[in-house]
Amino acid sequence: MASTLIVGALAVVFDTTIVSVALNDLAQELDAPLPTIQWVSTGYLLAVFATIPLAGWAQSRLGGRRLWIAALGGFLLGSLLSALAWDATSLIAFRIVQGIAGGIMMPLMATLLMQAAQGRNIGKVMAVITVPTALGPILGPVLGGLVMHLADWRWLFFVNIPFCVVGGWLAWRNLPDDRPAPDRPRTRLDVVGLLLLCPGFAALLHGLSQAEGSTGFAGAEVLIPLISGLALVGGFTVRALTRTTGALVNVRLFRHRAVASSSTLLFLGGISLFGSMMLLPLYFQQVRGEDALGAGLLLVPQGVGALLARSLAGKHIDRVGPRWVAFAAFAFVATSTVPFAFVTAGTSEVLLMAALFVRGIALGAAMIAPMGAAYVGLRYEEIPDASIITRVAQQIGGAVGLALLAVILQHSTGDAHTPGALADGFGTAFWWSAAFTAAAVPLCLLLPRLPEPAAPDDDAEAEAAAKV
Repeated sequence: MASTLIVGALAVVFDTTIVSVALNDLAQELDAPLPTIQWVSTGYLLAVFATIPLAGWAQSRLGGRRLWIAALGGFLLGSLLSALAWDATSLIAFRIVQGIAGGIMMPLMATLLMQAAQGRNIGKVMAVITVPTALGPILGPVLGGLVMHLADWRWLFFVNIPFCVVGGWLAWRNLPDDRPAPDRPRTRLDVVGLLLLCPGFAALLHGLSQAEGSTGFAGAEVLIPLISGLALVGGFTVRALTRTTGALVNVRLFRHRAVASSSTLLFLGGISLFGSMMLLPLYFQQVRGEDALGAGLLLVPQGVGALLARSLAGKHIDRVGPRWVAFAAFAFVATSTVPFAFVTAGTSEVLLMAALFVRGIALGAAMIAPMGAAYVGLRYEEIPDASIITRVAQQIGGAVGLALLAVILQHSTGDAHTPGALADGFGTAFWWSAAFTAAAVPLCLLLPRLPEPAAPDDDAEAEAAAKV
């Protein structure tokens, strides 16, 4: 099951990182200003945010296998249309189609694997779930740079087709047919909750994405969507707490310390992960003069470290529990970020790549441990909502991290034009990134201890779900 889901999920992860390194080239190819082209990424992310909360309800209506295949089909359609786009507006619209499907797939993948494992061997299962997340930063920027170097921009989207086709075929063949029984009462869609929560998340993300301007967080283009988004999400939360059943997302799960602490750590981890994904390639391009492909290649050690962390972190989570794995991981992420606070225009690339490798190992473990801890003690039917909550926490943390560090970088670089002055500004931004990560270290102690050992009858199913 795991390898089947990974094939399809790779299309979503690669697509995000491939396109992000090609925005400048797309602006030239489509003869559009860069602020317009940036909506190729922003529109996609907004669509992802808007559909993540629908994953649990859709699974209850269609079953996991049919929903996964349908989402893969939607992503395939969006990829084909994007490759055939004739201008910037059409490309943005078709990327939104991709985002709608991608928003369903990522939480659904975690749900299907955790339900198959029945909450056992959480470390091994989470090591599998994070494979696409680890591979994306390794191969995505490199693949995107190669595509733009060797082929037409349309191949940024054509490369998704094999993943979607093979992933759909494997899903039809290997995933269990878990469609709801005909006599089972159908879950009604929480329409009011949908109209509150999905636009609320999209408004929050849009507001944060606008914070890179000269006014930072004080501009109306930032404050209006942020306040509107917070009001909508707050309204949904109040409404969901007053309902005993039927809410689009079961926010009562925050009463579980495991869910609440894990979501908080994933939020802070998202700041560190996505914020550094913005700072690092910009440093290599603006200070070191690298092109998109060169910057992507220099970031490979961090991705390799994150990939290697999978089995190491998963094994120790099952042995000593997520609490201490997360504690050590976040401490090492903060420590390994400090060298970048001292960067200059001439800092040794070998030293930076070694630091990136160590940081990648720590960052991979820092994502796996709290994500796995969120499922400790949950019932089977609570797993879809936990997948949605943790995914949203991480993504919002990423949006906050991008916005905060972009504003910090903008103010710290100011009118700097020389490589040395720019490096000083990047150093300040990296100090803030390390501080955000360090703030998460004591919160790791709130995570649950070692989960209960698996029952003998469940071991085979858990091993099958965790096997790659």
